[in-house]
Amino acid sequence: MGEVSVTLNGRTYRLECGAGEEAHLIALAEYLGSHVDTMKRKFGQVGDDRLILMASLMVTDELWEVRRQMQEVKSAMTELRRDKSAADESAKRVDVADAIGAAADRLEMLNERFAGDSAGSSQIPRSTPRR
Repeated sequence: MGEVSVTLNGRTYRLECGAGEEAHLIALAEYLGSHVDTMKRKFGQVGDDRLILMASLMVTDELWEVRRQMQEVKSAMTELRRDKSAADESAKRVDVADAIGAAADRLEMLNERFAGDSAGSSQIPRSTPRR
């Protein structure tokens, strides 16, 4: 178990944390402390509890904004995935349509070739295709 001392608004607090989490806890306290200092400059020394509460509310507001933005990103990602799936499905239909069109063109060409052979000649068609 780790232990750190942090100072907020001139008061030192001893806190326990998990082993290896000391640096992270100190960084969090420094971040909150910067907000406390901002509140103290803005409103003066209105008491530790009130300054820490106001700073905590500011940090919570930041968190909520980030959460809202994350939700927007998730929604946008869901929409993009849906659009990609629709585009993939459309591309598959286009590929199938192209293949059907190519097959129809080939059948038409073969039909014309065989129709020309039977109209212009009474010979038996060769076993090897003409090129």
